[in-house]
Amino acid sequence: QVELVESGGGLVQSGGSLRLSCTASRRILRFGTLDWYRQTPGKERELVTSTASNKGRFTTTRDNDKNTMYLHMNNLKPEDTGVYYCHARVKPAIESPWLEYWGQGTLVTVSS
Repeated sequence: QVELVESGGGLVQSGGSLRLSCTASRRILRFGTLDWYRQTPGKERELVTSTASNKGRFTTTRDNDKNTMYLHMNNLKPEDTGVYYCHARVKPAIESPWLEYWGQGTLVTVSS
């Protein structure tokens, strides 16, 4: 079983930047697509950015040597407040099925 552990959430002022980290317990992040989602009260979890489509204020990168993916958030706004989840959809071997993993979530609060 693979575990994704997130860190880096916290309180930031509007206009500021923050970087979230998501580290996998096994070397699997290089084998697929990595995404970040955000969930706010009363709303469904929404896609923020992905290695498949990386642009705008939020971008994601990966460091395969550290088994870690990052979410770089710039020019943050109060409406960006929410719980952020990392997500990996990977296929470690040709014969393996696609596997999906989620981080535990980390809270980001943007003050005005």
